[in-house]
Amino acid sequence: MSNVARVLGAGGNTQGIPLSVEDVFSTFLYKGNGSAQTITNNIDLSGEGGLVWAKQRTGSSSQHALFDTENGTLKALASSNNAALATETSVTAFNSNGFSLAAFNNTNNEDYVSWTFRKAPKFFDVVTYTGDGQAGRTVSHSLGSAPGMIIVKCTSSGSTIWPVYHRGVNNGSNPENYFLKLEDTAGQADYHYFNDTAPTSTEFTVTSHGDINGNGATFVAYLFAHNDGDADFGADGNADIIKCGNYSAVSAGTEISLGFEPQFIVIKKSSAEESWYVYDAMRGVVTGGDNSQDKKLRWNTANPESAVPAPIIAFSANGFILESTDNEINGSGGNYVYMAIRRGDMATPTTATDVFAIDNQSASSAPFLTSNFPVDMVLRKDTAGGNTEIMTRLTQNKGLIVNSTGGESTDTVAQFDFSDGCLSGTSQDTSRYGWMWKRARGYFDVQTFTLGSSSNREVEHNLAAVPEMIWWKERSGSSYWMVWHKSFTSSQYMTLHLTSAILTSSDIWGTSSHTSTGWYMKESAFGSSSNTCISFTFATLAGVSKVGTVSHTSGSPTNVDCGFTSGARFVLIKQTDDSGAWYIFDTVRGIIPENDQGLYLNTTTQQQAADWIDPLDSGFTMTSGAWNSGTYLFYAIA
Repeated sequence: MSNVARVLGAGGNTQGIPLSVEDVFSTFLYKGNGSAQTITNNIDLSGEGGLVWAKQRTGSSSQHALFDTENGTLKALASSNNAALATETSVTAFNSNGFSLAAFNNTNNEDYVSWTFRKAPKFFDVVTYTGDGQAGRTVSHSLGSAPGMIIVKCTSSGSTIWPVYHRGVNNGSNPENYFLKLEDTAGQADYHYFNDTAPTSTEFTVTSHGDINGNGATFVAYLFAHNDGDADFGADGNADIIKCGNYSAVSAGTEISLGFEPQFIVIKKSSAEESWYVYDAMRGVVTGGDNSQDKKLRWNTANPESAVPAPIIAFSANGFILESTDNEINGSGGNYVYMAIRRGDMATPTTATDVFAIDNQSASSAPFLTSNFPVDMVLRKDTAGGNTEIMTRLTQNKGLIVNSTGGESTDTVAQFDFSDGCLSGTSQDTSRYGWMWKRARGYFDVQTFTLGSSSNREVEHNLAAVPEMIWWKERSGSSYWMVWHKSFTSSQYMTLHLTSAILTSSDIWGTSSHTSTGWYMKESAFGSSSNTCISFTFATLAGVSKVGTVSHTSGSPTNVDCGFTSGARFVLIKQTDDSGAWYIFDTVRGIIPENDQGLYLNTTTQQQAADWIDPLDSGFTMTSGAWNSGTYLFYAIA
């Protein structure tokens, strides 16, 4: 759905089209070029207004830079110091689909992150005002709900702090009586910057202090909403996308429930000194595995990005997990506040090229596999022969081998901190192909989980549809690649690494039916109750993907109607009533009326040329002579 179609979504909603998180928030990674470049993140800043918050990730120290539409182009604030609004060769234009940059925050060959917040009711607002020096001054806003966090800065003076209101300060008890400082590590302080008055859905109140209401001085305020079952985002117009909450220190491994999977979170210890730590899924928040792939920045310092030295945080299907008792975000006896934004999974794709891409390693620099979207999962294989590798954003720097029962191992090429592809630390190799998926509503999802001992374990997912095919594998131990397909009974399964027909066991799936929010397994039948695992869920999405079965008779072609209009770009096929390989075909290597190049998921064999399948506008055709008679499961992408 286009930005234009969504402009009148949440709040105004005069067209009855709710906004999604993709319309109002973006984490976009870019490489500096030292001159001018345009960032296209599909956020309408020219029409709606908002804030771009950018930070250099690599190289030497560089200030966080805040550019907002109220103060205009070529103006910047720095969250890590007290400087006034500065004129910089920075954002030269706020566009309908992103923003344009000059040289500032755009140093050649350095890596950057930008977080863009679009103004929208119940999400975010930017307001400016001129101080009058009077306690009790009210400032109007258009958030449409009581703010969860307010950040204020005097733009005309460099001798003022950044006062912050957060609804979770003081454990949520009279938070308006306290404040935090954005540019500092200090814990909460009892002072009436916000006039000891709780903000409302239309205004917030300030005192007479020069930091927040100096007479004749100018100010900007950034207001972040807190949704609590009262927001109107997403396909059904009733979803929350932002939470401003608090928690007290808990035991390692505890999940903080949000009601959604986050993509971005900032956490601050409110009870004592500690930095404002920022994590996001684009730069890397890894579940278990290699902790050096968790990337943190601090809003209050100019330091470049650093890697977390130990397990500290993970994102889950329903919130975030505090993986340690590190003082940064979970120290003993500490109280913490956070602001979290939902993962961009709310818009159902209508075009397969937005969520699936095929490429080979022809690039001369990272990313070595190119897509037009952030990649969440990649299958990679050398067509000249070799293992079938699977790597994901959730488990960066690690990989699994599909044709093996072995556990996860370090794979340094498995890097996903790009907005348009994946893989680094490798080289050009045109015989290596990658098939890339983006997580999307009704299409595909990937989740990590840890085994317990339940006989009917629900593994939560965010597919927003009942899975029609499930793959899962233990990451921390040797095990089968388990497969469930919608044509199977609750006691049937197949394995990705074997050629076997359908196998039967009562100790595989749970007793409940899979749902649009979870699938069920008998985890008590598998491995250690502490083993980490990963699951992949697939579904049929009209015009994009098709999960199904087909009956084929040898000697006659079989047309497989997937509901497509221009044929299948990718096809996975496996016979279910007899042994046989897991075959992969794609249009880049060739789906043609002659010899196609078939690859095998379950072996290291090089690709084989034969007349396997032919093109068909509505899907694909199984040729007459290449297949045995029988029943086949398939997964196709348009």
